[in-house]
This record gives sequence, C-alpha cells and structure tokens, in this order.
Amino acid sequence: MAKITIYTSAFCGYCWRAKALLKAKGLEYEEFDVIANPSRRDEMIERAHGRSTVPQIFIDGRHVGGAEDLDRLDRTGALDRLLQPG
Repeated sequence: MAKITIYTSAFCGYCWRAKALLKAKGLEYEEFDVIANPSRRDEMIERAHGRSTVPQIFIDGRHVGGAEDLDRLDRTGALDRLLQPG
C-alpha cells in the first residue's frame, strides 16, 4: 500500500475535498494540520518546493500537489497507477 501524506488545515474546503476523495477510494493517509502544528508548515513548504497552500499531498514521498491536482490524477487514472506497488 502506498504511503500517503497530506498537509491540511481544519477549515480548508480543499483539504476536506482531497481527504474525501482518498477516503472514497478506501485509502489511508497520514495527516498533518499545519495550523495546529506550525513547524509542519515549514516542512510542507520545503517538501512542496515552495508551495505554501493547503492541502499538499505526497504519495510515497512524491509531491502530487493539491486537491485539484489529486482530482485530475483521479479523473485520468494516473492516481490508481501511482498507488500500485511498483
């Protein structure tokens, strides 16, 4: 199973949307709230190559972007390919 990490904040609609998509696919993920734990924001920005908005999503350490990026990957079938063991 792929390791999914998502950086979020509690009041972010895009974060809720991304998490709902992951849950609908039956996927587990590790979530870091960047408001509750500000040091995670710096970590997120570094890992996301300067992107500072939430959510920022990583699959097996690979940055895949935000909620819209995740939606696009899902619509094209690329998300399922990323999640396959390989």
